[in-house]
Amino acid sequence: MKTNRNYPLVYGHRGASGYCPENTMIAFEKARDLGADGVELDVQMSKDGELVVIHDESVDRTSNGHGFVKDHTFQQLRQLNFNRTHPEYPWADIPTLEEVLKLIKEAGMIVNIELKNGIFDYPGLEKKVIELVRRLEMEDQVIYSSFNHKSCLRIHEIDPKAYVGFLYEDGFLNVPEYVKEHGGNALHPAFYLLQDPETIIKARELGLEINTWTVNDEQYMEGCCQQQLTGIITNYPDKALSIVKKYRNN
Repeated sequence: MKTNRNYPLVYGHRGASGYCPENTMIAFEKARDLGADGVELDVQMSKDGELVVIHDESVDRTSNGHGFVKDHTFQQLRQLNFNRTHPEYPWADIPTLEEVLKLIKEAGMIVNIELKNGIFDYPGLEKKVIELVRRLEMEDQVIYSSFNHKSCLRIHEIDPKAYVGFLYEDGFLNVPEYVKEHGGNALHPAFYLLQDPETIIKARELGLEINTWTVNDEQYMEGCCQQQLTGIITNYPDKALSIVKKYRNN
């Protein structure tokens, strides 16, 4: 996964979620059509063990339903309309992880799979996701990430060759050293944490990449390019691509 690029790749955050219902096939297809290098998504498990793509532990914000994802069977989730972030779309299903991965594989894109197991630590989530990725022969197209750093360790226990990014949104000391010590491949910080240039310098010294989120303002996209970060995760991949294009041509 590592490269010697001097410009960032662009990932559609939950798909092209600035334009379409987040974490739905509509949003992932839109990111593909806009030319994004990849997409970022979130995976949880339904009551009956299906890997489903959704950010919140609850379905309330993004659908017309109520309650936790883990308390719904897959068929119950499929009956809900996940269009609430963009109601101009009359209907949007919750997708399975397999459905999204097949789209990504065909498009030749990269997918950043965030394992959402910080509040509910879904048993066996890492194993199920890695087995699916292996079955689809997509190991070279996948980045794994989580705010639950124990989950990051479990991913590497199952697949030592996996590319793993440690997500964080609060500043703490010696982040690059911490990620390196625990076998991570990349820092996945909220973009405002990169105001300290020492983090970027140290990460490079340790051979770590930096994929930052969620960068929607064009001046910050420009800053990510100037800092030569590895990846920009954004709701508006077309805006980021228009800026990154200038650096790709240099």
